[in-house]
Amino acid sequence: MAAERGGAGQQGGPIVGLLVLLWVGGLTAAAAWWVSTGLEQWNVSNGDQPGTLADLRYRASLALFVAMVLAVAGPAVIAPVAYRLRLVRTAAVFLVLAVVIAVPALPFAVRVGHDLTPVPRTTPVAPEHCVEYSGGDNRCPGG
Repeated sequence: MAAERGGAGQQGGPIVGLLVLLWVGGLTAAAAWWVSTGLEQWNVSNGDQPGTLADLRYRASLALFVAMVLAVAGPAVIAPVAYRLRLVRTAAVFLVLAVVIAVPALPFAVRVGHDLTPVPRTTPVAPEHCVEYSGGDNRCPGG
């Protein structure tokens, strides 16, 4: 009789388990990306390549931002899926986990987001009026 009563909760366990494995795998990959970029930064910091260091700093910020988004989005996605599959306690745990991770991650994500904003490069603008140069031709009209 117990086998006949098995509802969506028993069938939903493997689905939620797969989502948890995907979430943990994504977090692990993002953390490995961040650490490897940090090691590259450490290696380049002893050289004379300032452009490379700026690119690596951007990549490290991007990897950290992706890890933070995954950390919050994983439980936020798993909670409604678990609730839909009638795993109410599991849904409650992942909902609380999403909130607990999101509260400290939000200010940190804003800070990392500022590092991802490209700094506008200022290029010298040609003057719109006549500028005379000494020692050569005067290319100004009328002079």
